[in-house]
Amino acid sequence: MRFGFHISIAAGFAAVVERAQIRSCQTIQFFSRNPRGWQYDPLDQDDLEAYHRSLEGSGLFPVFLHLPYLPNIACRASKFYKRSVSSIVTDLQRAQTLRAQYLIIHIGHRMESTEEEAIQAVCDGIDQAFEKVDNDVTLLLENTAGQGTEIGYRFEQIRDIMARVAEYRRLGVCLDTAHSFEAGYDLSTKEGLEKTLEAFEQTIGLKRLHLLHLNDSKTPLGSRKDRHWHIGEGYIGLDGFRQIVNHPLLAHLPGIMETPRNDTVEDLKNMKVIRSLVENP
Repeated sequence: MRFGFHISIAAGFAAVVERAQIRSCQTIQFFSRNPRGWQYDPLDQDDLEAYHRSLEGSGLFPVFLHLPYLPNIACRASKFYKRSVSSIVTDLQRAQTLRAQYLIIHIGHRMESTEEEAIQAVCDGIDQAFEKVDNDVTLLLENTAGQGTEIGYRFEQIRDIMARVAEYRRLGVCLDTAHSFEAGYDLSTKEGLEKTLEAFEQTIGLKRLHLLHLNDSKTPLGSRKDRHWHIGEGYIGLDGFRQIVNHPLLAHLPGIMETPRNDTVEDLKNMKVIRSLVENP
């Protein structure tokens, strides 16, 4: 398994690769802009060229772009629906420019919509985005914890979305370990992991799984509360992650950590812990 972190783009994309290397990353994930706003500033060409130079020969692969937090295509009635679709369009385009093979999106909140209405809104939004952008970037749907009115916390919901999108072959899944656990899929035991993978295979298919977000959970099984925590220090625990990173159906996947951080030291600790669990590096 190739490990990495979500990396800050503060001071530009040119600094991303260096930050990743300091953390001993083999794969990376980052935003293409400020994740807490809607504004897309033009990409700086000098910064972009410096990023491309640093990425070449770095060995970092795959590269994942993550859609910012605000877009929500699960509620068609929201005044932000069209803007959310536009954000996906822009980030699909930017992903190619930034040499990212994947774009990850949160499926969204249904708000006052029914689950069926929300699923259809998501499918329509993705269809609209794909109609405007035709490239080789794979769009990954990230499972959720089911907090509030989130959809995508059950594998069946993700399956239904993928089945209705016209260009479904351009879709894949990012499985977040914390979100899965918080949604009720027990990853803390061998038996629970096997049941979870069987459920995933029966509904979505493991061939559609392209990425693991490796995060421990600060809240108990089925809490429906999204709280990431340090590897081995939450409810999934060291034994849970040992089972995950060594499982023959998962060991080939990249694993990105989105664990809490105040400084680089915490990232280095999480990287050391996750690597120590690999039995046949």
